[in-house]
Parts: sequence; structure tokens; C-alpha cells
Amino acid sequence: MPHTADLAPADVHDRLAARKIVLIDVREPAEFASERIHGALNFPLSTFDADALPAGGPRAIVLQCGSGKRSAMALDLCQKAGVEVAGHLAGGIGAWREAKLPVVRIDPATGAVRDAQ
Repeated sequence: MPHTADLAPADVHDRLAARKIVLIDVREPAEFASERIHGALNFPLSTFDADALPAGGPRAIVLQCGSGKRSAMALDLCQKAGVEVAGHLAGGIGAWREAKLPVVRIDPATGAVRDAQ
């Protein structure tokens, strides 16, 4: 299996925009619902099954969480299951926000979806 990498937010952003990757958010559903990276799919670590990932297609899988800790754990689970993953977003969505990249947020008062920086 190729060596996986910590990927910088800008790199993940560019690969996602070019449709070269599938971004898998391993945070819990409530976290994902309140704020997420547009286009990410939610596969919570608490119920994570590497074999259920959309692997084997033309786009590589990149994992992501809040800070990078849970995505690193999911990366380890993928490696143990023999599921190829390109890497994970170093620093998670926190690093993504620090890089001033856009997120989707849900207004808890109204349920409205808002794009935010």
C-alpha cells in the first residue's frame, strides 16, 4: 500500500474542487450537521467501517475530522483493513478554517444553511 500523507488544507481544497478526491468526514453526525466542508461525506468514527467507504473508484479517499486526531485513527483502521486511502487533512476542519477556506454551517436558530469562511 502506498504511503499515506498528512495533507494541507489548500491541497485538499484543490483536489476536492478538481473532483480528484472523495472527502470523508469522520466526526459525529451532530458535528457534521453544524459545520462541514462542502462535498464531504459523513462516516462517523464511532461506527466506522473501512470496507463501507466508496473505495476503488476514480477518486482517491481523503479523511477529515475536527483536529486530525480521529481522521488519523480512521486512517489506521483503513490500513489494517487493506483499504487504500490517500491521506488525511492535517489539522482537520480547524486548519481548514484557519486557512480561510469555506465551510457550510447550519444556523441553529433557523436551520438555514449558510456558507461561511
